[in-house]
Formats: sequence, C-alpha cells, structure tokens
Amino acid sequence: MSGMTGPSEKKLMLFSGRGYPELGQEIAGCLGIEPTPTRAYDFANGEIFVRFLESVRGSDAFVLQSHTAPINQWIMEQLIMVDALKRASAKRITVVAPFFGYARQDKKSRGREPISARLMADLFLTAGADRLMAVDLHTAQIQGFFDGPVDHLLAEPILAAYLENKLDLSTVTVVAPDAGRVRICERWTDRLGCPLAIIHKRRDPDIANQARVLEVVGQVAGRTCIVVDDMIDTGQTIVKAAETLFEQGAAQVIVTATHAVLSGPAVDLLKNSRVSEVIVTNTLPISNEKRFDKLTVLSIAPLIARAISEVFSDGSVTSLFDSPAGGTARVPAEELARKI
Repeated sequence: MSGMTGPSEKKLMLFSGRGYPELGQEIAGCLGIEPTPTRAYDFANGEIFVRFLESVRGSDAFVLQSHTAPINQWIMEQLIMVDALKRASAKRITVVAPFFGYARQDKKSRGREPISARLMADLFLTAGADRLMAVDLHTAQIQGFFDGPVDHLLAEPILAAYLENKLDLSTVTVVAPDAGRVRICERWTDRLGCPLAIIHKRRDPDIANQARVLEVVGQVAGRTCIVVDDMIDTGQTIVKAAETLFEQGAAQVIVTATHAVLSGPAVDLLKNSRVSEVIVTNTLPISNEKRFDKLTVLSIAPLIARAISEVFSDGSVTSLFDSPAGGTARVPAEELARKI
C-alpha cells in the first residue's frame, strides 16, 4: 500500500524524489506506508521525466525531496513531480523539502542581487503546490514568501534532547554563532535552563562562505559551549567560532546543526578542530566519506512523519513544538534523539 486513509476517507500518498530516497523510505516506514511507485529518468540532454505508476486522483499528496547536490537537478525534479500531480488531479499537494534550497538568499544585501528564496517559493506555487514543509529555514521570513500554508519544523527538540541527557547543564552555555540564530538559541536556553552567549561577527560581502569573528558576548569561560547553527557548509565559520570560544576560556565546545551540507574542506576542518562533537540531523545524505569519529547523526524522519500525519488529519503541526510550563517540547520522547 502506498497510501493510507483518514477518518473522511482521504488518501495520503507519499512521493519521494531521487535526490535522497533513503530518507523517503525512512519517513514512509514511520507512517506505515510505502512511497508511491514512480518512474523517473533523465534524457540524454539532462531533461527529467517523471510518471507516477498509480492513480493519484483526489489524494493528499506529499512530495519529498531534500535539496542536496546536484541541487538544481533535484529542485527541478520536485517541481516536475508537483506539476504531474496537479495535472493528475491530486486534491492537495504539499512540498516537503527538509533542506530548502536557496534559503540563504532571502534578502538583497546590495544592489543588483536576487532574492532567490522568494523565486523558489514562486516556482513551487506556479507548479501547483498548495503547501510547503521545511526544516529549520535559514530565516523565518521565508515563510512569508509562499502564498499558502508553510509548516516550519524545528530540529531543536531532537538535538537538545540528545544533549540534555549527557551533559551537566549547570556548566552549559548555549552559543548563537550570529545574531540571526539568537531566537532559536533562546528556545534552547528555555529548554536546558542555561545562559546564552552570542558571537558577533561581520561577513566580507565580497568573499562567499567566510566570516570575520569579532567578539563574544556572554559567559563562556570554564563552561561547556553548545554552538547552535542551522547548517554547516564549508565549516570555516563554525570552526572560527569554536576557536574564538576557546580563546575566551571555554572548557569544551560542542557544535550542533540541522543541515550537514559539509562542502569542500568541512570534514577535515571539523575533524582536526578542538570541537569535541558535531551533532547533525539527516535532512541531507551524509556519505561514508563525510563521516568522522566526532560526528553524530540523528534522524529527522520521525519528526517529519509526525508533521505529515498532523497535516493529513487536519491537526496542529505547531503543537509538536509548543512548550508547556517547564519548557519541554511536546514531540514524544521516544521520537527524540534517534541516532543513526
């Protein structure tokens, strides 16, 4: 069975692109279904063909594709999948992009620059998407780029649950690597009951993937510092942040990030750094060549599956992250910190 039905006999169907089929299978397993059989291939000139092998008429369709490398190919495939579903009379189409491509290009810093994150939202809307679901967008404002519901999932309950059971929280400081991550770091401090520090930095607008760290604001000397970021790309920024924390007297630095892009020198930089552990989720595939002793990978699949179930049953995705008194997230404990 590739779909399941709800109280009103709606039919949930999951469609997984070729970019990261392993995550599709894992999410489907959590839902108790199978991804819908799909025929997809590339023509000799690189054009993509997609055809679904079962009827999708009237279905509640969830189209999964994490925008991994080669990113433009997999984005295009997901757009084509959405178009095919729209033309085949799917009732509702939700784009599920655990890692949403071009999210870093969310504003114009200088003249003659694009806002590519807005373009991405427009493309999916034009293709026929009714709803978007993504994990830890680079900035929350991207939710406003799509003219429809956006489910912004947070990896914080998964990452924080893993650490809160293995650290002495009285010695922990949560560190925001830049001002843009302060709000999500405040969720961590509420959950863990520990102080917050902020690294103030300035990027060179003419050099991509590099930042110049200026100063640390907050108490880090003699403490275990948990650096919380949305992604690790080349690793240069996060390693500079760790070095700065050690210069300010940090006893230990642990890095957490939702998206393990791990481009270029990232693995070597992190492996050879003084960082004691790097904790990420599997929103993106991590090949054996990119794995190293300090790396811990936690599964995002149960969280995405829960969110899909809530959308399908017209429940509340927000309830997965709302905190009751005491700051404990409502995602069930058995779904947290699932190491893979």
